Amino acid sequence: MVPLLLVLLLVLLLFGAGFAVKILWWVAIAVLVLWLVGFVARPKGGSSRWYRW
Repeated sequence: MVPLLLVLLLVLLLFGAGFAVKILWWVAIAVLVLWLVGFVARPKGGSSRWYRW
């Protein structure tokens, strides 16, 4: 019974990690798209930045 529970726990952990990694990929793609849009749409005032960091 214990090995079966350990295998089920391992499967749940791997499924959760895979889902989290997939979400993080989508977040990274969204941030990249926003950065590229900001880079293209920046003002033409020379070396001015479009973000306030």
